[in-house]
Amino acid sequence: MQGRLSAWLVKHGLVHRSLGFDYQGIETLQIKPEDWHSVAVILYVYGYNYLRSQCAYDVAPGGLLASVYHLTRLEYGVDQPEEVCIKVFAPRRNPKIPSVFWVWKSSNFQERESYDMLGILYDNHPRLKRILMPESWIGWPLRKDYIAPNFYEIQDAY
Repeated sequence: MQGRLSAWLVKHGLVHRSLGFDYQGIETLQIKPEDWHSVAVILYVYGYNYLRSQCAYDVAPGGLLASVYHLTRLEYGVDQPEEVCIKVFAPRRNPKIPSVFWVWKSSNFQERESYDMLGILYDNHPRLKRILMPESWIGWPLRKDYIAPNFYEIQDAY
């Protein structure tokens, strides 16, 4: 099932894959990392002027990493603004995705958090460094295959 935005992208020859709709009826699209920056600029010009949130997750142990963008088209006098969810998947070995900081400034700390927790490198981000963990931390704590250093389970708490 193709949504309104997906049909518009097809009409203009922009490569993507429709992932259907979520439980709220919000269209979800998959964009390749190499196409993401140009599609982001086009979406901004098309009217998606608000980045509601950006997050990332580990799809499966040893599998892909995903960066997720929730975009909203804010217009004066519109009660139910259009929304879209964009997913960009990156390989675990070299997880590089273009940063959209220069399109939506609000992605700054959100992309930094995704880098800090999952190790996704956002190309052209102005200050991509750890934000939650100390700079000396080794590894990416939210990856499913992460092993915590010096972790000892308490057997008897009493």
